[in-house]
Amino acid sequence: MLRRNFRLHRVLLAQCCQSVRSFSLTSCRREILDVSALPGRVQPKYKESSASSLLSLHWPEPPRNILIIPKLHAPKVTASALTFANHIHSEYPNLNLVFERRIATAIHESLPFPIYASDPSQFPDKVDLVTTLGGDGTILRAASLFSLHASVPPILSFSMGSLGFLGEWKFEEFKRAWREVYMSGSHIATSDLQGPHTQVATNGRPDADEGRLHNSWEGLRGKSMGLTRSSKILLRHRLKVGIYDAAGININEQLIPAPATEPQHPTTQTTDSLDHARGDETLAGSRPFHAVNELVIHRGPNPHLAIIDVYVNNHFLTEAVADGILVSTPTGSTAYSLSAGGSIMHPLVKTLLITPICARSLSFRPLGLPLNTKVVLKLSEKNRGRELEVSIDGKRRAAVTVGMEIRVEGETVGRTSSGGWAGGVPSVIRSPIKGDGERDGIAEDDDGWVGGLIGLLKFNYPFGEGQ
Repeated sequence: MLRRNFRLHRVLLAQCCQSVRSFSLTSCRREILDVSALPGRVQPKYKESSASSLLSLHWPEPPRNILIIPKLHAPKVTASALTFANHIHSEYPNLNLVFERRIATAIHESLPFPIYASDPSQFPDKVDLVTTLGGDGTILRAASLFSLHASVPPILSFSMGSLGFLGEWKFEEFKRAWREVYMSGSHIATSDLQGPHTQVATNGRPDADEGRLHNSWEGLRGKSMGLTRSSKILLRHRLKVGIYDAAGININEQLIPAPATEPQHPTTQTTDSLDHARGDETLAGSRPFHAVNELVIHRGPNPHLAIIDVYVNNHFLTEAVADGILVSTPTGSTAYSLSAGGSIMHPLVKTLLITPICARSLSFRPLGLPLNTKVVLKLSEKNRGRELEVSIDGKRRAAVTVGMEIRVEGETVGRTSSGGWAGGVPSVIRSPIKGDGERDGIAEDDDGWVGGLIGLLKFNYPFGEGQ
């Protein structure tokens, strides 16, 4: 009896091995395809709500092309990006996953399905949604890919960096976060489906406000979050920046990607960076660069203080003598500006900040101006150091000399003539979990921002023994 069972076990084992062997002969599609083959970008719609100053995300059809940007040189984050990519591919197989070329080259062998890559110049026309895994720097890197464009795709950010003040979601929540943003707008309200007489009949039904799935989502995986659970969007204001030479000619093409984006090559630019810079040249002369955090002009290694004339709406404001000067957005108020002594601003406040960096005058205090203010920073003839450095979000930099000027103004964010919304960086905000008692009574608008202010920045944190 034992011998018979042993023979049967050997037969089953052999059959299993044959099946595994035949399956292993099927080649995995570990390919990198070009983004140019993908369909064009799906433009989302944003709707206002009387209960919130945030906007609601509504896709007219399901997003198709997803750009995934993990933090560079962080193996744990790369592993998480692979987990996220495998989940998306298995549960939402019709989606196309896009990576920066250097990332795609590093990870495509670890994914048993094809992925897409290209130089960044093609992203604005192809990418529907951006997902970042990392810290605030990763979000800035993602936004910088669209710095020449007025329209930026929604950014779903997972906080996996050293601080993560801008990151909204924990990676452990990636399934819920993705389902919520992907299905946002997939429901049609009952009021849009029924006639007036039928609406009266449905008023008493508890599920009357749920409606049904939009035709574009029928047959797709994923659970709709319902009409009241659409993703909340915060449009982060940006700055529009132009650099002009002494003759008044725009020289934005000299703003090259900073080598710091490639730590393994600190003194040289990569081929991808050079190609990106060349691809931008035709646009930079006519389009401003956009900054999510700030523009900074500083003396760098020069031993002499910078002398910068500041103009506001064509009126001379002051002669700044300092290590440098910052023009920041509300989002950037908690970045370099905060370290330089600037005020903290809520991201919904429509303002820009002028903050001196180690000013010689004690009466030069940070200044808040309306968002549509036109600020001009002009290098004074008095500068002993004849060249200063300008950088935008730390990602692009240029050298400016005496007589040159930097023109800055806030990007217009608001409704267009077609009824949509334009401008800003759409950030997907983490919505409170229903029934979470600790969050009851906290406004959706302030939940993440106030929590980050207290928990991450330690706002007004007491010190001393026992505190």
